[in-house]
Amino acid sequence: MVSVRIYIEGGGDSKDLHIRCREGFRRLLEKCGFEGRMPRLFESGSGYAALQDFTPALAGSASSGIYPMLLIDSEEPIATPSSPSQVWDHIVARWRGCRPPGSADDQAQAMVTCVETWVLADRGALRHHYGSELQESPLLPETGLEARARGDVQDALERATRNCGRDRSYAKGRRSFVILAELDPETLKLHLPHFVSFLQALDRHS
Repeated sequence: MVSVRIYIEGGGDSKDLHIRCREGFRRLLEKCGFEGRMPRLFESGSGYAALQDFTPALAGSASSGIYPMLLIDSEEPIATPSSPSQVWDHIVARWRGCRPPGSADDQAQAMVTCVETWVLADRGALRHHYGSELQESPLLPETGLEARARGDVQDALERATRNCGRDRSYAKGRRSFVILAELDPETLKLHLPHFVSFLQALDRHS
Protein backbone atom coordinates (compact mmCIF):
# COMPACT_ATOMS: atom_id res chain seq x y z
CA MET A 1 0.00 0.00 0.00
CA VAL A 2 1.37 3.41 -0.98
CA SER A 3 1.64 6.03 1.74
CA VAL A 4 1.37 9.63 0.52
CA ARG A 5 3.42 12.32 2.19
CA ILE A 6 2.86 15.98 1.37
CA TYR A 7 5.57 18.54 2.00
CA ILE A 8 3.72 21.82 2.43
CA GLU A 9 4.88 25.40 2.24
CA GLY A 10 3.65 26.95 5.48
CA GLY A 11 4.17 27.21 9.20
CA GLY A 12 7.17 29.54 9.20
CA ASP A 13 9.70 28.93 11.96
CA SER A 14 7.24 28.59 14.84
CA LYS A 15 6.35 25.21 16.35
CA ASP A 16 2.88 26.53 17.17
CA LEU A 17 2.32 27.66 13.56
CA HIS A 18 3.56 24.30 12.27
CA ILE A 19 0.90 22.57 14.36
CA ARG A 20 -1.81 24.99 13.20
CA CYS A 21 -0.72 24.66 9.58
CA ARG A 22 -0.90 20.87 9.70
CA GLU A 23 -4.29 20.97 11.45
CA GLY A 24 -5.77 23.44 8.95
CA PHE A 25 -4.76 21.35 5.95
CA ARG A 26 -5.82 18.11 7.65
CA ARG A 27 -9.32 19.37 8.36
CA LEU A 28 -9.73 20.70 4.82
CA LEU A 29 -8.57 17.40 3.31
CA GLU A 30 -10.98 15.48 5.54
CA LYS A 31 -13.81 17.51 4.02
CA CYS A 32 -12.40 16.69 0.58
CA GLY A 33 -13.05 13.00 1.25
CA PHE A 34 -9.65 11.81 2.45
CA GLU A 35 -10.64 10.84 5.97
CA GLY A 36 -9.46 7.28 6.46
CA ARG A 37 -6.80 7.64 3.79
CA MET A 38 -5.23 10.85 4.99
CA PRO A 39 -1.72 11.61 3.69
CA ARG A 40 0.97 12.45 6.20
CA LEU A 41 1.49 16.20 6.25
CA PHE A 42 4.87 17.84 6.76
CA GLU A 43 4.93 21.62 7.06
CA SER A 44 8.31 22.82 5.87
CA GLY A 45 8.15 26.59 6.31
CA SER A 46 9.26 28.14 3.03
CA GLY A 47 8.61 26.75 -0.41
CA TYR A 48 12.30 26.17 -0.99
CA ALA A 49 12.54 24.28 2.30
CA ALA A 50 9.60 22.11 1.17
CA LEU A 51 11.48 21.27 -2.02
CA GLN A 52 14.58 20.45 0.03
CA ASP A 53 12.54 18.12 2.23
CA PHE A 54 10.83 16.53 -0.75
CA THR A 55 14.01 15.68 -2.66
CA PRO A 56 15.53 13.11 -0.25
CA ALA A 57 12.06 11.65 0.39
CA LEU A 58 11.74 11.08 -3.35
CA ALA A 59 15.16 9.43 -3.53
CA GLY A 60 14.13 6.77 -1.02
CA SER A 61 10.53 6.37 -2.11
CA ALA A 62 11.00 3.48 -4.56
CA SER A 63 11.87 1.00 -1.81
CA SER A 64 9.76 2.49 0.98
CA GLY A 65 6.27 2.46 -0.54
CA ILE A 66 6.00 6.21 0.02
CA TYR A 67 4.68 8.65 -2.58
CA PRO A 68 5.99 12.13 -1.70
CA MET A 69 4.29 15.25 -3.05
CA LEU A 70 4.98 18.97 -2.91
CA LEU A 71 2.37 21.64 -2.20
CA ILE A 72 3.78 25.14 -2.42
CA ASP A 73 2.72 28.71 -3.17
CA SER A 74 3.35 29.50 -6.81
CA GLU A 75 4.05 33.15 -5.81
CA GLU A 76 3.08 34.16 -9.36
CA PRO A 77 0.05 33.26 -11.47
CA ILE A 78 0.17 30.02 -13.46
CA ALA A 79 -2.12 29.45 -16.40
CA THR A 80 -5.07 27.10 -16.06
CA PRO A 81 -3.65 23.55 -15.91
CA SER A 82 -2.69 22.54 -19.45
CA SER A 83 0.58 20.61 -19.29
CA PRO A 84 1.37 17.69 -16.92
CA SER A 85 4.76 19.25 -16.09
CA GLN A 86 3.43 22.79 -15.71
CA VAL A 87 4.06 23.16 -11.98
CA TRP A 88 7.53 21.60 -12.18
CA ASP A 89 8.39 23.97 -15.02
CA HIS A 90 7.30 26.87 -12.85
CA ILE A 91 9.32 25.65 -9.86
CA VAL A 92 12.47 25.22 -11.94
CA ALA A 93 12.11 28.72 -13.37
CA ARG A 94 11.32 30.22 -9.95
CA TRP A 95 14.41 28.87 -8.20
CA ARG A 96 16.60 28.41 -11.29
CA GLY A 97 17.20 24.85 -10.18
CA CYS A 98 16.69 21.36 -11.46
CA ARG A 99 13.68 19.13 -11.22
CA PRO A 100 14.59 16.20 -8.94
CA PRO A 101 15.45 13.15 -11.06
CA GLY A 102 12.71 10.54 -11.16
CA SER A 103 9.92 12.88 -10.03
CA ALA A 104 6.51 12.36 -11.57
CA ASP A 105 4.59 15.27 -13.04
CA ASP A 106 1.85 15.14 -10.42
CA GLN A 107 4.26 15.16 -7.48
CA ALA A 108 4.49 18.96 -7.76
CA GLN A 109 1.31 20.82 -6.85
CA ALA A 110 0.79 24.53 -6.30
CA MET A 111 -1.47 26.90 -4.42
CA VAL A 112 -1.92 29.50 -7.13
CA THR A 113 -0.81 32.02 -6.17
CA CYS A 114 -0.86 31.37 -2.42
CA VAL A 115 -2.98 29.90 0.35
CA GLU A 116 -4.76 33.26 0.62
CA THR A 117 -6.19 32.62 -2.84
CA TRP A 118 -7.95 29.57 -1.42
CA VAL A 119 -9.27 31.66 1.47
CA LEU A 120 -10.48 34.44 -0.83
CA ALA A 121 -12.29 31.94 -3.07
CA ASP A 122 -14.76 31.00 -0.32
CA ARG A 123 -16.81 34.10 0.38
CA GLY A 124 -19.23 32.11 2.52
CA ALA A 125 -16.47 30.94 4.87
CA LEU A 126 -15.22 34.51 5.24
CA ARG A 127 -18.71 35.76 6.07
CA HIS A 128 -19.20 32.99 8.61
CA HIS A 129 -15.80 33.58 10.22
CA TYR A 130 -15.91 37.39 10.42
CA GLY A 131 -19.63 38.13 10.50
CA SER A 132 -20.92 41.65 9.97
CA GLU A 133 -17.47 43.19 10.55
CA LEU A 134 -16.27 41.88 7.20
CA GLN A 135 -16.09 44.62 4.56
CA GLU A 136 -16.76 42.84 1.29
CA SER A 137 -16.09 45.70 -1.11
CA PRO A 138 -12.27 45.25 -1.07
CA LEU A 139 -12.56 41.53 -1.86
CA LEU A 140 -11.65 40.45 -5.38
CA PRO A 141 -14.20 38.61 -7.57
CA GLU A 142 -14.03 34.84 -7.20
CA THR A 143 -13.73 34.38 -10.96
CA GLY A 144 -10.16 34.37 -12.24
CA LEU A 145 -8.57 34.42 -8.81
CA GLU A 146 -5.60 32.26 -9.85
CA ALA A 147 -4.60 35.00 -12.31
CA ARG A 148 -4.36 37.60 -9.54
CA ALA A 149 -1.03 38.74 -8.13
CA ARG A 150 -0.17 37.41 -4.70
CA GLY A 151 0.13 40.90 -3.22
CA ASP A 152 -3.31 41.89 -4.50
CA VAL A 153 -4.89 38.81 -2.92
CA GLN A 154 -3.26 39.35 0.46
CA ASP A 155 -4.00 43.10 0.42
CA ALA A 156 -7.68 42.45 -0.35
CA LEU A 157 -8.03 40.17 2.68
CA GLU A 158 -6.25 42.59 4.97
CA ARG A 159 -8.37 45.55 3.89
CA ALA A 160 -11.62 43.58 4.11
CA THR A 161 -10.88 42.55 7.72
CA ARG A 162 -9.12 45.65 9.05
CA ASN A 163 -12.13 46.60 11.21
CA CYS A 164 -12.44 43.14 12.75
CA GLY A 165 -10.07 43.86 15.62
CA ARG A 166 -6.35 43.41 16.13
CA ASP A 167 -6.66 39.76 17.09
CA ARG A 168 -9.17 38.85 14.37
CA SER A 169 -8.07 40.79 11.29
CA TYR A 170 -6.48 38.67 8.60
CA ALA A 171 -2.77 37.98 8.90
CA LYS A 172 -0.74 35.27 7.22
CA GLY A 173 -0.03 32.47 9.66
CA ARG A 174 -2.29 31.73 12.63
CA ARG A 175 -5.44 33.32 11.19
CA SER A 176 -4.95 31.84 7.72
CA PHE A 177 -4.79 28.29 9.09
CA VAL A 178 -7.92 28.77 11.22
CA ILE A 179 -9.92 29.89 8.17
CA LEU A 180 -8.32 27.20 5.99
CA ALA A 181 -9.96 24.55 8.17
CA GLU A 182 -13.37 26.21 7.60
CA LEU A 183 -13.27 26.32 3.79
CA ASP A 184 -15.78 24.44 1.67
CA PRO A 185 -13.93 22.31 -0.92
CA GLU A 186 -16.89 22.33 -3.32
CA THR A 187 -16.70 26.13 -3.45
CA LEU A 188 -12.95 26.03 -4.04
CA LYS A 189 -13.40 23.57 -6.90
CA LEU A 190 -15.68 26.04 -8.66
CA HIS A 191 -13.04 28.77 -8.78
CA LEU A 192 -9.58 27.19 -8.50
CA PRO A 193 -8.48 24.80 -11.30
CA HIS A 194 -5.14 24.09 -9.62
CA PHE A 195 -6.93 23.10 -6.41
CA VAL A 196 -8.88 20.57 -8.47
CA SER A 197 -5.63 19.25 -9.99
CA PHE A 198 -4.16 18.82 -6.51
CA LEU A 199 -7.14 16.79 -5.30
CA GLN A 200 -7.13 14.64 -8.42
CA ALA A 201 -3.43 13.85 -7.98
CA LEU A 202 -3.91 13.04 -4.32
CA ASP A 203 -6.88 10.80 -5.09
CA ARG A 204 -4.84 8.79 -7.59
CA HIS A 205 -2.28 7.80 -4.98
CA SER A 206 -4.26 7.64 -1.70
